Amino acid sequence: MAVFLAYVEPVPGRLYPLISTFQELVRRGHRVTVRTGTKEVELLRSLGIEAEPLAAEIVDFEPQDWRARTRFGALLAGLGQFGERARFQIPDLQRAIKLEHPDVLLVDETSWGAAAAAERSGLPWAFCVPSPVPLPSRDAPPFGLGLPPRNDTVGRVRDAIASRVALGSLARLIASHANPLRRELGLTPLRTVADFYLAATLVLAYTAEPFEYPRSDWPAKVRLVGPGVWEPPTTPPAWLDDLEGPVVLVNCSTLFQNDSRIVEVACAAFEDQPFDVIITTADIDPSGFRAPVRVHIERFIPHSPVLDRSACVVCHAGMGITQKALAHGVPVVAIPFGRDQPEVARRVETAHAGVRLPTRKLRPDRLRTAVQTAIEMRPGAERIARAFAKIDTPKLAASALEELAAARSSPDSRPVA
Repeated sequence: MAVFLAYVEPVPGRLYPLISTFQELVRRGHRVTVRTGTKEVELLRSLGIEAEPLAAEIVDFEPQDWRARTRFGALLAGLGQFGERARFQIPDLQRAIKLEHPDVLLVDETSWGAAAAAERSGLPWAFCVPSPVPLPSRDAPPFGLGLPPRNDTVGRVRDAIASRVALGSLARLIASHANPLRRELGLTPLRTVADFYLAATLVLAYTAEPFEYPRSDWPAKVRLVGPGVWEPPTTPPAWLDDLEGPVVLVNCSTLFQNDSRIVEVACAAFEDQPFDVIITTADIDPSGFRAPVRVHIERFIPHSPVLDRSACVVCHAGMGITQKALAHGVPVVAIPFGRDQPEVARRVETAHAGVRLPTRKLRPDRLRTAVQTAIEMRPGAERIARAFAKIDTPKLAASALEELAAARSSPDSRPVA
């Protein structure tokens, strides 16, 4: 039996994709203990997974990125918030290591201080990445701006410039928070985004082709283990069985980002349309909206039973709901507000699995058109679903982590690349 210690920010979109991996490790007889937010601790314990809250200074997370004026500004603002938490994570993870005596560490990619502490510990450790992986590649546009792939001369020039602007900005932001802490720990400074990610023994990317851009130059440390599509166990509402028409699922972010306009526009767009519309508002109070006939507004209902009968998903282009929809073969209208969402939305468009609808164009008439267009793109979504179905994400991720534990127990303790 090996002991796995996971350190995850108190953000559902960062924790939920990992839960099926935790469950698989427990099923295989290993011990898994998680440090995360208070609400998430209660959830994990209800699932039979050991969990304790993060340090008091970081146990909660209130996003402020939604105040930014641009999407890339929102990405930088959100990452800046994670950076502000980094200093408290180092002693927090060090205490957990002394208490739990883990064989392997799992660190959420936004826990920058925990990553430095993991590297300093000398233990094998994995970065868990439930977002598009921002590593540079000759086969993909630079991360951050949601640029479409281009393989011509113009594209190469564009990518070279964008890489300096976007990836350069990300690298400087991460370094500004992480490098002072790394110096205190006696670690070498980070200069590039690749330095940051590839400091880990293993990078678990919770996605797969053809949704992720095909690349010929993935570093050996990176494992694409497929989508993490776990969702909290709840009972579907009884009225779900009474719906007669095609269903459109509309979803807001589980981490507040002021995306209530999706709800407002969806209510106006589908008031007289031949759809049953189900809207989940997550971190937004649903009582503030007027639901037309055939529109159901709930804070949360389980998505899987809805997706089984959905014609289309309209969402904020969050990685979780987008990959979950595509895993069911349901096309997506992706409306990116910020964070990694421009990258997710562009991947939907590039894969011909739905429509990217910029927020500045979010109006009832345009949303209706986007949904109709997306519905016709179901073959692209089903192509991704078939590829995802071939991947057993929990088993693939758990096996990769077991390799780290086995490498540590070997006589020479060689890390797994």
